[in-house]
Amino acid sequence: MVSINNFKKLSFLVYGLGTTGLSVINFFKKNGIKNYKVWDDKNKNLYKKFRPNNLAKAAKECNYIILSPGISLKKSKNKIKLQKYKNKIITDIDIVFLFKRFYKSIVVTGTNGKSTTCKIIEHVLKKNGFKVLLGGNIGNPILNLKITKRNFLVIEASSFQLAHSKYINPDYSILLNITNDHLDWHGSMKNYINSKLKIFELQKKNQYSFLNKKFKKSFKKRNFLGKLIIPNLKEYKKIKFKINNSYLKSNINNENMSFVLKLSHTLKINNESFFKSLSSFAGLPHRHEVFFKRKNCTFINDSKATSFQATKSALENNKNIYWIMGGLPKKKDKFILKNLKKNIIRTYIIGLNINFFKKQLTNKVNYFIAHNLKNSIIQILKDIKFYKKKNNVILLSPASASFDQFSNFEERGEKFKRLVNHYARKYI
Repeated sequence: MVSINNFKKLSFLVYGLGTTGLSVINFFKKNGIKNYKVWDDKNKNLYKKFRPNNLAKAAKECNYIILSPGISLKKSKNKIKLQKYKNKIITDIDIVFLFKRFYKSIVVTGTNGKSTTCKIIEHVLKKNGFKVLLGGNIGNPILNLKITKRNFLVIEASSFQLAHSKYINPDYSILLNITNDHLDWHGSMKNYINSKLKIFELQKKNQYSFLNKKFKKSFKKRNFLGKLIIPNLKEYKKIKFKINNSYLKSNINNENMSFVLKLSHTLKINNESFFKSLSSFAGLPHRHEVFFKRKNCTFINDSKATSFQATKSALENNKNIYWIMGGLPKKKDKFILKNLKKNIIRTYIIGLNINFFKKQLTNKVNYFIAHNLKNSIIQILKDIKFYKKKNNVILLSPASASFDQFSNFEERGEKFKRLVNHYARKYI
């Protein structure tokens, strides 16, 4: 481990001044670390006095380049300079592990459900007397946390962060699942999988590795040292009936909940305490969020579903669905609707990539080209009267990113909720 005094002797280049980059600078200020430069491709005036005249020279002379997670070495306009000094690149999470001295760490990654899983872990541990902090990709940069003695630090790690990590060494590593996502950033599925598996790379024999059984061979092949634990989905389903929480009883959460159960057992939390603590858990916004019910209609905001695989669970676990989808499609994403068609009454395509989604849906489901959320909701309210079904589900689960019409999935979800509250209250 590195002491603060030794860290002060090093030099840094902070590349990217978004939320993560700014958290790194604040950490440096608090700890008296003064030898750093900053660079942002878009904002040239922020921390201007710390901006080097020559980026290549700054990258060459520094000890470490702390790269913000959204910056791709394949797409950045300075990719050649960054690739040349790739061995120097670390992340904000690496910094936390460089100073690790007095807390236990739980790092969670996966394609789908990692934010909700992290929140459930935080909730269960707090309810059972653990001192818990949560940060990382979930929205609060890890360096913003005030870590004190006896903390359990729960970190949501994205593949972007893990791809460049060099020091992440969790006491408990959790890999939930891997499906096609972010291939434009990583370049290939192989690179994407390798980035996720890095959470196990530096673990020691006394640390724990929770792994989806699909990747057991990959784990064994790499000779990782952590204690391998594969959650048993069947075991969880047998006792699931004990949950007194309608949100968590949904089948959507089954697989990830089996990980939380296994982690709880490892931390000596018994089943009675585990299920009791879950009764007060509230789900995260934009993740299969049931936010409005009226007569025979249930409205679900699943705006966080930015790939078909993420949407698939919502389509599997609901019936009589009026499905709003569309946006910026993920690279190589395919829509396999064979066993799901029976659950879908009609589909409403939004966004600027209409032709892509038409090709995916033609001859599979009945669809309407709505272009935007407002048109979708107005048409759905008409269609509900036409089809005359019971227990209708109006589902926003876009199966694509939001950046063609919105700044992020949160903005998309909030707009959906506002429109529903306006139109549904009038016409249902």
